[in-house]
Amino acid sequence: MTQWTDESAWVGTRRPMRTATGLDPAAYASDEFYFVEQQRVFGQAWVCVGIADEAIAGRMLVRQVGSKSVLLTRNETGDLRGFVNSCRHRGTELAEADCDIAGTIRCPYHRWGYSLDGALKATPFFNEVPRDDFDKSDFGLLPVRVDTWGVLLFACLANDTPPLLDWLGDLPDRMAGYHLDTWSTVHQESLDIQANWKLITENFQEYYHLTWVHPELAKVSRVADHYRYQGRGMYCGQTTTPVSGDERDDWLALPEAPGLDASDSVSGRFVAIFPNVILSVLPNHVWMMRLDPLAPGMTRETCTMLLPTGVQDGDGVQGGDGDAIAPTRRFWVDVNNEDIDIVQRGQRGLARGGVPAGPLAPRFEEPLHRFHNMLADCMTNDGLGALRVPTGDQPGDTWGAGDNPAPAAIDRVAKGA
Repeated sequence: MTQWTDESAWVGTRRPMRTATGLDPAAYASDEFYFVEQQRVFGQAWVCVGIADEAIAGRMLVRQVGSKSVLLTRNETGDLRGFVNSCRHRGTELAEADCDIAGTIRCPYHRWGYSLDGALKATPFFNEVPRDDFDKSDFGLLPVRVDTWGVLLFACLANDTPPLLDWLGDLPDRMAGYHLDTWSTVHQESLDIQANWKLITENFQEYYHLTWVHPELAKVSRVADHYRYQGRGMYCGQTTTPVSGDERDDWLALPEAPGLDASDSVSGRFVAIFPNVILSVLPNHVWMMRLDPLAPGMTRETCTMLLPTGVQDGDGVQGGDGDAIAPTRRFWVDVNNEDIDIVQRGQRGLARGGVPAGPLAPRFEEPLHRFHNMLADCMTNDGLGALRVPTGDQPGDTWGAGDNPAPAAIDRVAKGA
């Protein structure tokens, strides 16, 4: 039995990029690996659980984070709060799904009631025979750390994991010009994909497959215009600079967000925040995917399209199939369907083939090396209080960087790709 919590299981991952290998196939198909991953990764990381505009007053969200069900709501003053979805009386699930709430979180079993800050308020008939050892203040809902960045909601089950802003590193500063906290949802859908969550984010992080799997995407996000977009923080990224409108203008049809600088206004930023959220940030829209593992070979993918402030209500942009966003939305749905097909084939091959891990392509798959090392760090640490948040993408800064090619070498156009 492989000891996934031991460094000996990650030898190929820890090598420098030019000699590193991908993950063992068991990382995608093994029940044993999945169980440890739920504890060590999703039980300790800052996990994306939704969009900020979902967490509104009078609404309670229910999300699975690692092995626990979590409630998110806002208290009377609008502050975000998170709790374990379990009554402190006999552990009953408080809510099955997202729901409206009118000031009290109520257990359906014995009607214990909690404030929106988690304090126990009501215990009907409990004291008909008094208990001297019972104090309501000792039985509030168990808190869960929650926070927001931009349009995203996060939850973290571990108290020693660094704060969210430390986790994100320099990403908020790099993306500050978009003012993502003001963007709003115009479309959302969920899909169950027969593939491990890591295959989906890995597929997003590399552009080796772009020409063959996404011939239409390659017209606007050309391989020759891809560069690394990585820095200090728990994220892996790439950018297309510039976005091309030569052959099709799907990405350019919607109005641009106001105030973008010269680089952001012509670029596509493609960022995977570890572990489970993928962002495609364009000058005029965001396509986001949240990945919720359901089993080793099954992932729920929630896709959300967002537009900048003012654009949703102006320029004829609405939410129906005949509106201005429809071509862009259909474009992303088509691209995602192509990805779903290839990652499901990848899952079948990994689960059935037993092929050993292969080499990574330095030009195209460097973000995977970074991602795999983030995964290895989580899997081999009991707690993330001393987690080494990755630094920038200069040689010597990334994991195993002894012979990583310099950015100029990596980002040179791959002739004949």
